[in-house]
Amino acid sequence: MPPPHRDDVIIAVVGVLGGLLLWSLGVRNTGSRQFFPDWAALVPLLVIGPTVLLRRSVHTVTLPVGVAATVADQFTVGNLATVVLFTDLMYAAVVYGKPSTARRLPISTGLVTVVVTLVSLAFLPAPQALLNGVLTGIVGFGPALTGVTLRNHREAAIAARLRAEQTALLAEMDRTQAVAAERARMARELHDMVANHLSAIAIHSTAALSIDSPATSREALGVIRENSVQGLAEMRRLIGLLRTAGAEQEAVATPSLDGLDALLEQARANGGASGLAFALDDARQPDGEPLPAPVELAAYRIVQESLTNALKHAAPGTVRVRVARSDTALSVEVESPYGEQPGPRAPGSGAGLVGMRERTELLGGEFTAGRQGPVWQVRAVLPAEEKAVTA
Repeated sequence: MPPPHRDDVIIAVVGVLGGLLLWSLGVRNTGSRQFFPDWAALVPLLVIGPTVLLRRSVHTVTLPVGVAATVADQFTVGNLATVVLFTDLMYAAVVYGKPSTARRLPISTGLVTVVVTLVSLAFLPAPQALLNGVLTGIVGFGPALTGVTLRNHREAAIAARLRAEQTALLAEMDRTQAVAAERARMARELHDMVANHLSAIAIHSTAALSIDSPATSREALGVIRENSVQGLAEMRRLIGLLRTAGAEQEAVATPSLDGLDALLEQARANGGASGLAFALDDARQPDGEPLPAPVELAAYRIVQESLTNALKHAAPGTVRVRVARSDTALSVEVESPYGEQPGPRAPGSGAGLVGMRERTELLGGEFTAGRQGPVWQVRAVLPAEEKAVTA
């Protein structure tokens, strides 16, 4: 059992000392009782006083003891301090007791007040009967009603604080998820933009180092320079988007499927030395409804990453890109020859496939990648309507 609260000690001490002072001054509640001496009024006071020390912890004991002491006080000359301490016990039982106790006590004390009033009206004059009812209500019903009101306010404040904490926690979770999603988006953009150029640089620099030919070295250096310049331009574009993020700027800077021809032309320049050819089959309707920008960007990046993977891993042959659109979906398919690639190769990390799958799933589409006979096939089906905020 925890030690008594400081406030409870103060209430108990002040109540008992006040009662002793009132008794010594001859202040009485009920007048002289012939069958008990005057000092008998101190017994209920000295019983209920120490009970106040336990008003917060053992309400099931303190309230019955308080009721018994108060009833016993009515058979003596009476002490006002005993009644006041009982009202505090009633109040504490509602505030600190069980929820069921807090619900029952106002009702029960209200009924007791009504019963006392009706019984008094049956045996006493109306003014005296009403006075008894009022006093009973002040001693019992009043403290219980005050306690339940305070308890309801406390519970409402606790509930509001919990709701505020939950709201703050949800806001923090949303912020964390938004940051993680933005980091993933930036990672995909950086990978898709830079991997193509760096792969070409790695392959041609390896070729220049392994083949001792001035012509080969010059051709490799030309490709390296071109991809370096384009990679820097792409990096500047992304940095510009991050620094000044605006809808108009993003719409201007975001790649679209209209740039597929230029993308394949760049792939031909990078993969010609590896025996790769590139073909584009664009079955979209030129006068069809425009696709949402995230869908266009996702399709463009999937083709770009597939061409980068073909440049790094495909065997000599033709890499075929097919783009088609129906009323509800846009399909992107890239097939590259499967087999051992002669000459230098650029290492892969697998992040490209992960990024393509993430882009597709964020838009609610379907993505597959794997070997289909003699070719490696990458296929994505994207909804023609945007289902996600970003790709």
